Amino acid sequence: MNEAVFPDDDVDPEIRDWLGRMFASSAALGSRPGLTPVERRAIAEAQRAPLQQGGPAMAASETLTVGVSGIRIRIHRPTTGADLPVLVYLHGGGWTLFSIDSHDRLMREYAERAGVAVLGIDYPLAPESRFPAAPRSIADVLGWLQAHGSEHGLDASRFAIGGDSAGANLSVSAALRLRAEGGPMPRGLLLNYGAFDGTWAPSYERYGDGDRYMLTGPEMDEFWASYLGDDWATSPPDPLARPLHADLSCLPPTWLCTARCDILLDENVAMAERLVDAGVDTQMHIYDGATHSFLEAMSVSRIADRALTEASEWLAQRLA
Repeated sequence: MNEAVFPDDDVDPEIRDWLGRMFASSAALGSRPGLTPVERRAIAEAQRAPLQQGGPAMAASETLTVGVSGIRIRIHRPTTGADLPVLVYLHGGGWTLFSIDSHDRLMREYAERAGVAVLGIDYPLAPESRFPAAPRSIADVLGWLQAHGSEHGLDASRFAIGGDSAGANLSVSAALRLRAEGGPMPRGLLLNYGAFDGTWAPSYERYGDGDRYMLTGPEMDEFWASYLGDDWATSPPDPLARPLHADLSCLPPTWLCTARCDILLDENVAMAERLVDAGVDTQMHIYDGATHSFLEAMSVSRIADRALTEASEWLAQRLA
């Protein structure tokens, strides 16, 4: 059926089937233009809930409220041993959607495959909490990790920061902030199909068909406006919000997982080039046939499974 609809389909068949189910689920849950942020979040969480079933069982998981801003976090530990290294994970969703619940399995997969603890952060969402609320809350949690991580079996001296889409943006922002403040730096950055700038590039035109791929240009514009305000595109770029414009020197080794069939392809390639030019140890991996959000298809997609395994092996080495 997919071949009849897209005779020259450049999306991997397993991911195409997954996209079809995701689109159908979204429609069945009532997704449509004009919904409020609260309504959109409820649909997004319901759509992603079945994806959280199965996957690795953790030796221990706990959900806490921490820091002066009272941020909800979740810690997954694949073993009961003390002093586990930590991946601090920041979920995607255009700074406006999703949570540590919608990304729970993805965090457990990293924990099991890399043999590390994963600490997910429920940072405040836009438009109710616009930039810089999310970066400030993430900094608050990173401070809590340094002060109290050992009480939860975490080795705060060995941590990485990672995330997908908006979460990859926030990961770079967090590292830039730590560098500026002279704080403990992560041993690595794990950046999955990140949103780093927002300027329309050729990949926006090539992969912007909403019926064929996961993400469109107008959707991305809406996310940026929700996060930064309606004048975001004409205002001078803040490097903590649009890190493609930042000084990237002295950042830790970075792994970029990028989908070929993604409107964000070009800005991920540009970010990799900027990192290399800044002298950062950078590994860029472009997965053919993959779309935005493809890692969430890990239970049905061999490409997603491979991408998670490869990133986890790198992560384990960085945090060893």
